[in-house]
Amino acid sequence: MSAPKPVLPARRLADDLRGLSQLGTDAVTGLSDVVEAMHRNIAGIAPPLGTGRSGRTSGITGLVYQTIRGVTRGVGGVLDRALDLAAPTLGVAPASPLREAILAALNGSHGDHLEASGNPLAIGMHLRRDGVALTLQSAALAAALPDLGPHPLVLVHGLCMNDRQWTRQGHDHGLALARELGYTPVYLNYNSGRAVHVNGAELAGLLEQLLDAWPQPPQSLTLLGHSMGGLVIRGACQRARQDGLRWQQQLADVVFLGTPHHGAPLERAGSRLDWLMGLSPYSAPIARIGNSRSAGIRDLHSGRCQPADSQHQAADTLPDSARCFVVAGSRSPDPTATVRPAGDGLVPVASALGSHRDRALDLAIAPERQCVLGAVGHFDLLSDARVYAKLAGWLAAGRG
Repeated sequence: MSAPKPVLPARRLADDLRGLSQLGTDAVTGLSDVVEAMHRNIAGIAPPLGTGRSGRTSGITGLVYQTIRGVTRGVGGVLDRALDLAAPTLGVAPASPLREAILAALNGSHGDHLEASGNPLAIGMHLRRDGVALTLQSAALAAALPDLGPHPLVLVHGLCMNDRQWTRQGHDHGLALARELGYTPVYLNYNSGRAVHVNGAELAGLLEQLLDAWPQPPQSLTLLGHSMGGLVIRGACQRARQDGLRWQQQLADVVFLGTPHHGAPLERAGSRLDWLMGLSPYSAPIARIGNSRSAGIRDLHSGRCQPADSQHQAADTLPDSARCFVVAGSRSPDPTATVRPAGDGLVPVASALGSHRDRALDLAIAPERQCVLGAVGHFDLLSDARVYAKLAGWLAAGRG
């Protein structure tokens, strides 16, 4: 089964332009806040350490900053209304994989802000096939999925990615499993900048709708997550348990590929840098720029997939009866070395395996359901033949 040619959805060009205009307005007003805060602390001769003075500048200086923000918002509002009126004339934006990739990256970095500000560039969560959104009704699914069978497979992408990027170097785990084991793959597309537990909760409801609309009685449900996608799946499993959703009873297998169950060093480094910059009133305003990164990125600090006030243990985010598998990549050619390798370039091996010295955080995945592969980078997990062989072997044994 060869990968079909992508048929990507068209979007109104005016919506893209309005979204970019809103982002530009937000960026200018946000930057003016940063500059004003630095100006205030420098002018006030703040001590080298501490929080500095609060509030805005006063007098003519304060009026200048207020005017900058006011004019920027005014221009942004005029552009927004003009583009809305011009929408029928402007037509649709060209659909392309590049545009989809840029939109996914933008949502990953600032998706929570896009959603909160009502920006039309925010991606709404939906299931897709070949880049086209699926209507979760029985007849519509039957028409959209000609290979539909009793074993739905839902693939969940990672941070700053989209569903089309499961295809890498001509390989797609979903299509390969459809060909070899008879799965019916569908792909989640979502705003990866939202908090992981928020995406998990929405996915839980979407899976319930999917199985309710499945044209034939499903015999099993399989979930496959790459990177952050695995955390979203764990969030969905916990929400399904809390809400008593039926799909968890049909969940047979969950596979995590390079999922940062206990966080990723890159985000932890970013958090430390923000903390250091916040120590001085002269650099603290600049730390706001770093803190503007999305809630989804910040969740990667510790691999959080639950609300911050949750008292549940990590294992509570795994399904009760389904089999769970983890694949970790290592840039080292010898992953069996005495000193455990650092990982796939983004996620440490221990984090990807869900291993932790604290029993409350350890996912306790059985050793026979773990796999560490050498000479594999984070994104190679999407296309490496050894990864697919392990994946297919695990799933085939469960179906036997």
